[in-house]
Amino acid sequence: MGDSEKYSEKERMSADIGSPVRDNTAPMLPTVNPEVQKMEPPASKIHPAFYVMAWISLSSSVIIFNKWILDTAKFHFPITLTCWHLVFATVMTQIMARTTHILDGRKSVKMTGRVYLRAIVPIGAFFSLSLMCGNITYLYLSVAFIQMLKATTPVAVLILGWAIGIDQFDLKTFVNISFIVLGIAIASYGEIKFVLVGVLYQLGGICFEAGRLVSIQRLLSSSEFKMDPLVSLYYFAPVCAIMNFCVAVVFELPRIQMADLYYVGLWTLLANAMVAFALNVSVVFLIGRTSGLVMTLCGVLKDILLVAASIAIWGTPISGLQYFGYSIALGGLIYYKLGAATLKAQFSDMNRAWAEYGAKHPAMRKVIVFGGIVLVLFILLGGLAPTVGYDSTYLQSVIKNSDEAQ
Repeated sequence: MGDSEKYSEKERMSADIGSPVRDNTAPMLPTVNPEVQKMEPPASKIHPAFYVMAWISLSSSVIIFNKWILDTAKFHFPITLTCWHLVFATVMTQIMARTTHILDGRKSVKMTGRVYLRAIVPIGAFFSLSLMCGNITYLYLSVAFIQMLKATTPVAVLILGWAIGIDQFDLKTFVNISFIVLGIAIASYGEIKFVLVGVLYQLGGICFEAGRLVSIQRLLSSSEFKMDPLVSLYYFAPVCAIMNFCVAVVFELPRIQMADLYYVGLWTLLANAMVAFALNVSVVFLIGRTSGLVMTLCGVLKDILLVAASIAIWGTPISGLQYFGYSIALGGLIYYKLGAATLKAQFSDMNRAWAEYGAKHPAMRKVIVFGGIVLVLFILLGGLAPTVGYDSTYLQSVIKNSDEAQ
């Protein structure tokens, strides 16, 4: 064997020794940790728009359903109806906690008897009073006007936060919420069927709701008390149901007869409670699948749709002054919740998308612009009329007077 062959053989052997022997039967190191891969939840195949539509539909349905039961169906027991909703929510959350994983978030909450008495009970009291006042309001005011008044809820929350020192006073924010208050004041002045008792109940409900939200922000905002809406309902529903039951025993239950229940229908009351509970479930999925921006815009869209539904279903008269005032309030509400930077970014994205659409479909863009102009003119000219919708009492009086004249 020559020197060159020996040198080559030595190089080959040293290379074999220096490099590890590859065994095809040995297990390969995984590129992804299988345990981590198993822990990752599968991506949802449902489009976020589904959760948006579900929440808007359920939220609107609960309000219209409650108005129908308390006003149209003559079940004039709003505290009892609220108590029934909370009892149903208590039973359902207890069942879900033991049969599903939706309420597993409660395991991370360090709940003790002392925390329950100091935090959950007071917040539950605010929640209970807010629900009772909100349902009593349906006996006096229209759905459209109630939704207009509810636009002042962020104002009440902010003012209460300033009063107890949670938030720092800001002049720009104060000017912004002043537009909301001004818009609601104009809408209230233009309300045709203004009932002071109903307005006071609604304002009371808004104040109680502000107290609940501020209390949650103050007492339950730390990391060990983070709760989604359904977990919150798990803790709040029992104490709220007990409080509502105690009030109902004094003011309503002695006056309720079986004929009242049969007139509304037991299945109707069950369906009403199921829709109300489904709304709480939909909130959890909406928050998990979308963003705060989407949630805010969905709330504004829902309020507008409810005003339109109130006009369509009950013929609620809406004056042009109310349109003007409510538009100011909605504009101030959107600016307050989103801020100038977010709105500017959103408008930039919309302008870019609109320009791209115009480049691809110029004819359709012209049709949309023309249709929008016609719609705006129709709304503005229609606002010059004293009301939108019909007033059955007024029409009956006109017909009666014409008959007497003949």
